[in-house]
Amino acid sequence: MYLEHFTLSEPPFSITPDTGFYFNNPSHQQAMNVLQVALRSGEGFIKITGEVGTGKTLLCRQLLNQLSNDEQYVTAYLPSPNLSPKDLNRALAEEMDLHCGKDDSQHNIHKLINKRLIELASTGKQVVLLIDEAQSVPESSLEALRLLTNLETEKSKLLQIVLFGQPELDVMLERPSIRQLKQRIIFSYTLAPMGKEGMQAYLSHRLLTAGYAGIPLFNSRVIEQLFVASRGIPRLVNILAHKSLMVAYGQGAKEISQQHVKAAIADTEDATLEDKTTQRWINRLTGFVAALLIATGLYIYMGSIA
Repeated sequence: MYLEHFTLSEPPFSITPDTGFYFNNPSHQQAMNVLQVALRSGEGFIKITGEVGTGKTLLCRQLLNQLSNDEQYVTAYLPSPNLSPKDLNRALAEEMDLHCGKDDSQHNIHKLINKRLIELASTGKQVVLLIDEAQSVPESSLEALRLLTNLETEKSKLLQIVLFGQPELDVMLERPSIRQLKQRIIFSYTLAPMGKEGMQAYLSHRLLTAGYAGIPLFNSRVIEQLFVASRGIPRLVNILAHKSLMVAYGQGAKEISQQHVKAAIADTEDATLEDKTTQRWINRLTGFVAALLIATGLYIYMGSIA
């Protein structure tokens, strides 16, 4: 709705994990380094954890894209792993282009997968399974995954599994009943929020990727305000930046002011309040009024296309 106003070719702050906007901040770069080293070493399990909104899914998809462009690897991707052991095996089989009968038992599906893994290994291929939202995998299915990684050569596993999950995954792995799987996780990394300078570079990167070429939209005070409110969490940065642009558009402004950001903060439940002055300002600007300011941009846009 504000693309023409700010001379943008596409929305710069969508929360959809679009790899075209991937930004290699220090934490993501270190995580990617860990992943690349672990995959080259042939280890069975690799774990990447991070709080909600720190960019796990985007990192997962970026890795998937990189591996898909490398002839050495065959990839499988499970974005919704809350599956029974049989359904998980079936989903993996389908990702590996195996056709299972409707009534095939878990044992038969497991045999098909093992056979396919051996065939691929004989041609020099390495199979990597990426599992997003891994904290949702039932314990019984985690055990099924562990059994799948039992197949190996003298030098490496025939199936490597990368788990991307929230901190709850670490809590789950503390259970004595799945300690065997935890012992097989040789490489792991925890994503951290961005620092202020990293967040400023992140904002600039996304605007540039979206086609922006004008004067800086966010001054140093606004950057500080966004950083405190978002705590450096990429998803919150996107939400607050997007809403700030909507408020600015609704008022016809070409730059983002602190008042625009305050309206965005007031309309975002998980945003951190900056200080007592901001708290008093937001107490005056109720959530309804903040939402009204943001909705103004939408109203103007709809009127312009009517």
